[in-house]
Amino acid sequence: MKTFITDGFLLENQKAYDLYHGYAKHLPIIDYHNHLVPEEILEDKNYKNLYEIWLAGDHYKWRAMRANGIEEPYVTGDKSDYEKFLAWAKTVPQTLGNPLYHWTHLELLRYLEIDELLDENTAPDIWEEAKQRLQTPELSARNILRHDQVEFVGTTDDPVDNLHAHKALMDVEDFKVSPSFRPDQGLAIDQEQFMDWLGKLEAATGYSISNYQEFLTALSDRVKYFDEIGCRSSDHGINEMFYKEATEQEVAEIFKKRLEGQSLNQEEVEKYKTLTLVQLGEMYADYGWVMQLHMGPKRNNNTKMFNRLGGDSGFDSINDTKLAKPLGAFLDTLEQKDKLPKTVLYSLNPNDNPILASMAGNFQGDGIRGKVQFGTAWWFNDNIDGMKDQMKTLANIGLISNFVGMLTDSRSFLSFSRHEYFRRILCSLIGSWVEQGLAPNDSELLQQYIKNICYYNAKEFFKID
Repeated sequence: MKTFITDGFLLENQKAYDLYHGYAKHLPIIDYHNHLVPEEILEDKNYKNLYEIWLAGDHYKWRAMRANGIEEPYVTGDKSDYEKFLAWAKTVPQTLGNPLYHWTHLELLRYLEIDELLDENTAPDIWEEAKQRLQTPELSARNILRHDQVEFVGTTDDPVDNLHAHKALMDVEDFKVSPSFRPDQGLAIDQEQFMDWLGKLEAATGYSISNYQEFLTALSDRVKYFDEIGCRSSDHGINEMFYKEATEQEVAEIFKKRLEGQSLNQEEVEKYKTLTLVQLGEMYADYGWVMQLHMGPKRNNNTKMFNRLGGDSGFDSINDTKLAKPLGAFLDTLEQKDKLPKTVLYSLNPNDNPILASMAGNFQGDGIRGKVQFGTAWWFNDNIDGMKDQMKTLANIGLISNFVGMLTDSRSFLSFSRHEYFRRILCSLIGSWVEQGLAPNDSELLQQYIKNICYYNAKEFFKID
């Protein structure tokens, strides 16, 4: 059976149809946050099969498969690529209402030209057809970027990474692959792996780190190095937002205790994290970077499966801790120093949407449109209702006209179709405002909104030439 993805997919009225096909459809893509592997772009990799490009590492699909009763050997275990794909094909018909159903068929259609519903019966033919197409030059990593007019790719990179692939890709003319500075392990002073990571930082910088000031110097060195390779932003994964004031002398003592193998209490950990994140924020401001804060996941809830598979394997969920007070204090500290960088705020908890939208409004100015952004719907909110709710909240409380739009946050090169998904939903939302008499039927004004949100705002915000 052919798929349901027509020209009018997700476009709920004629105005939405006109906005999407007239203004949004053919715009280039700025994907400023994802988890693509830059080495695969460098080698211009072709993927062997749908498992490799689709299922390997995709915890969204893994969660759905487990919920459908698929046993773990067919999810992350030792079964063959084809057997795991068949298990996914068995799951797909059960995902109606989940964005995975739409993403799956969008990707099959847009990249592989397969206009057929995926299920147990169609799986063998789809597997073979996709396998053949994936080997063609048109579906290499770089040509997928060109196919989607991707101008900018912001990967996620640890400060200790050597960025050799990014360096080698700097001269590519038709798209930019930029590292993003993700120093989560440098903040995780309470975690067992902190000392191992510190050793890697020493190796990356050539510095001996025996105190907190030397640690900050090493981080500053890596920020400078990332900037030289074209970095435009940092990114921070924050499970629970923190803010506990401390002097640099206090944090130096806390850092010394950790180097000596002593345990730290929660207050000491929060003091270290707060001052270190403030110091990093000042560095970002000096280089004109964007600071991204991803807040609110509760990670690794299933201890048995974490011990078996490790993190990022599909056992994270939404957290419900207090956010407004510590976030406001952190942003205000940087603002008082005139060192608040451009910032994007995301929360995994949709209950936090009004908090983020209103908090962003406290820290505008400096002649920058939307200096602090309420970021796009993230992770469990990356669906029709979640995206509409995020945009409605932003429009109600702030200025949606300055919104920097969509990102994939994905490990798959086929996920750029999520920009199409977002653009259709955006056009449907604004089209509905026109249909309801809530916005004027002014083509010049509406196309400005659509084009800016889909492309031009992000291009300006992240300073992409």
